[in-house]
Amino acid sequence: MSTPDATVFQRAVNTVRMLSAEGVEKAKSGHPGLPMGCADFGFTLWSRRMRFNPANPQWLGRDRFVLSAGHGSMLLYSLLHLFECGLTLDDLKQFRQWDSKTPGHPEHGLTAGVDITTGPLGTGFASGVGMAIAAKQLGARTGAADLFDQKVYVLCGDGCMMEGITAEAASFAGHQRLDNLIVFYDDNQITIEGKTDIAFSENVAKRFEAYGWRVVRIDGQNAAQIEAALVEAEGWRGGPSLIIGKTTIAWGAPHKAGSNHAHGEPLGADEIVATRKALGFPENEPFHVPAEVRALCAARVAELKLAAAQWDQRLAAWRQANPEPAALLDQLTGRVVPANLLAELLKAVPAKETATRQSGGEIMQRAAALVPALTGGAADLNPSTKTHLKDGGEFTPDNRAGRNLHFGVREFAMGQVANGLALYGTAIPFTATFAVFSDFMKPALRLAALQELKAVFIFTHDSFFVGEDGPTHEPVEQLLMCRSIPHMTVLRPADSFETAHAWAAALQTNGPSCLFLTRQNVENIPAELQQNIDITKGGYVLSDDPGFEAIVIATGSEVMVTYRAVEILRQEGRKIRMVSMPSCELFLRQSAEYQDSVLPPAFCKRASVEAGTTLGWERFTGRCGLRIGLDHFGASAPAKVLAEKFGFTTAAVTEQLRNWLLEA
Repeated sequence: MSTPDATVFQRAVNTVRMLSAEGVEKAKSGHPGLPMGCADFGFTLWSRRMRFNPANPQWLGRDRFVLSAGHGSMLLYSLLHLFECGLTLDDLKQFRQWDSKTPGHPEHGLTAGVDITTGPLGTGFASGVGMAIAAKQLGARTGAADLFDQKVYVLCGDGCMMEGITAEAASFAGHQRLDNLIVFYDDNQITIEGKTDIAFSENVAKRFEAYGWRVVRIDGQNAAQIEAALVEAEGWRGGPSLIIGKTTIAWGAPHKAGSNHAHGEPLGADEIVATRKALGFPENEPFHVPAEVRALCAARVAELKLAAAQWDQRLAAWRQANPEPAALLDQLTGRVVPANLLAELLKAVPAKETATRQSGGEIMQRAAALVPALTGGAADLNPSTKTHLKDGGEFTPDNRAGRNLHFGVREFAMGQVANGLALYGTAIPFTATFAVFSDFMKPALRLAALQELKAVFIFTHDSFFVGEDGPTHEPVEQLLMCRSIPHMTVLRPADSFETAHAWAAALQTNGPSCLFLTRQNVENIPAELQQNIDITKGGYVLSDDPGFEAIVIATGSEVMVTYRAVEILRQEGRKIRMVSMPSCELFLRQSAEYQDSVLPPAFCKRASVEAGTTLGWERFTGRCGLRIGLDHFGASAPAKVLAEKFGFTTAAVTEQLRNWLLEA
């Protein structure tokens, strides 16, 4: 890479500052302070160190850039524009406007060159850890670590450092010695309310050193120090690096630099003019890009395209010389799932009746053998969730090819690391913990859904049948929580056979899925009814009576309890349609004709049975239908005792349905 003239380089950095501030000013909304303060770091990284291909933002050989402090999005948009990655000046002028490519926070899938959706502070940092793991795995599993040696660069701020998820993820990254992870900390000591010392006074450097990170302090407005720190971090092999850059928020603004008012407010028309004047830009020409800056960036773009072409040639030569690893690479990058997956998974269904966490564990072993991209782990709960891949190996600093990740007791970070694995583009991640701890993962679940990432979140111990552990461990409202997330597919299978169907659906669905599995043993659906199972439709008729008078819907471990109750009522002369509804979301994605064929709209006599909150089931039962559930917390007692006390035995469900049917 050629060394640019220092004056032109500084002019380019200041161009980033002005484009960012002017985008916010035109929108009358946004955060100019971070982009102006971090312009030196951003431009130095993009113009001197980071590998990417402006002609192909999804280029496999690229480094990843994570703007964890996503409120500073105009920094990223300005860089994407200057380096010809698809954003025009008109796009910058449409910052935060309807249907623009420049929303208030970066959105993956909307804007070319944006590797991740960020905004909730710290989540980008944690997903960056996942990306770094994915890069290490890819190089080791293909045997081409020299090709797949990409770096993950993260820019975070004081808010990211305060969020607890950063501590979880940083600890995990240090333990794994992820030397391809480089984080720039914008240490401007400003938050919305004022100076950070009103709430934050810890020694961040010592904290990260304790995690096992290499830490260096620099002047964050000094390009030479920034590049030197990046070069050292890229060459260090002991673990991840934290570059603490002392910066001034809104650097260059004569009156608002260093002020908390520059954090989340436009500079104002007068300050914008004053800043242009101070930085040597035309006072009345917004969004001005000097010709020499255009030339500097164009030269860098040419270098990047040439380097990308050379890397592609190396990749092609490697493919020709290594056909088997190349085939694996295609499976990983394509996240290939075989068309006959369900048939193969059904072969793995255990012969005996068992808990769906147990059958799920056996089924996922077969899934892992068929889907090389499947990788992940549990939050210190593998013996309980049954999610350890027996032939997958352990991902450690000494074995980067391992497919099992031991996340420790870090549920939130686990979820966001999984999102980073998915975003890297070569993995279908899975995570596992108890259903009640999905509460810890809610932000990660939401971001997975927002980005429509293919990931599988496994939640076992899915009801009060957890038993003796008591109400703190017995989920009641968590199913509803996960079902409420747009684009999330929740699957609660009834038995081992539905569990095989659920795994197939999760791996074949575009977007994230939650699998809710039982701790307790459950009865399998009778052999004569197994051909009716169709989880791809979400809900289906399990058994039926001609001229039925009522519809009873159940999910999960309540399906066979309810089926036995329905059989008793049939012996008493009642005619009932029994529906299994393992996934409300998949059912609601079906055509109106299919939904009506299962739940005829003119037929209002409906009941639902699920060992969780009844809230939400009125969508299927109607307001006047019967909803058997648990609208209170659980208790500590053996599972069978709780089933009796809470009314979830066959006898109790039969009685409730019988009384309901007797009503006018």
